[in-house]
Amino acid sequence: MARARNSILILASGSPRRLALLEQIGIVPDHISPADIDETPERKERPSAYAMRLAREKADVAVNRARAMLNQRDAYVLAADTVVAVGRRIMPKAESFDVAQACLKSLSGRNHTVLTAVVVHGPRGRVRERLVETRVKMKRLSDREIADYLASGEWDGKAGGYAIQGRAAAFVTQIVGSYSAVVGLPLYETAQLLSGMGYVSSGDLMSEEVPA
Repeated sequence: MARARNSILILASGSPRRLALLEQIGIVPDHISPADIDETPERKERPSAYAMRLAREKADVAVNRARAMLNQRDAYVLAADTVVAVGRRIMPKAESFDVAQACLKSLSGRNHTVLTAVVVHGPRGRVRERLVETRVKMKRLSDREIADYLASGEWDGKAGGYAIQGRAAAFVTQIVGSYSAVVGLPLYETAQLLSGMGYVSSGDLMSEEVPA
């Protein structure tokens, strides 16, 4: 039986981490379409609702752009957003040294939650989404450890002011849930969403047996 043609996938993110994670499982987006949206939390917005809202808005921007600029109406669009929270308090993305320092001091010696929302738009207006919650425990950080980490610059633009795939891995004592979700994209859930909606990558086609 003939297999469907490979699908067009648009990643609504400019994050090199998310791109690398997708490539890790053999999925290479055809287009990268970062969505520039207002990421200000709404008043009294819960972290889970905030992550989900941002992922949906990013997906919507990329879908509209794909239709208007790429003439792609049947493409798959993948969007995600990662939020770090202490209780119900949403930690900011560290855009400055002072914000990163405040984040690390808040997370030091405490448990926190990393919530990553994934939204996939498929052909014929289909939409599927998942919210993945991971519990992370960080050791108590000394002033020297915080200063050295800040000097590394790894905190720049990171939710909660740290990147678990970098030097901050030495700070994390326990993870309950998806490691890849903390990096930026839960791979199992993302793969299930895409395959469940009929996405076929070029790698899937190459793995098919060719009849003699």
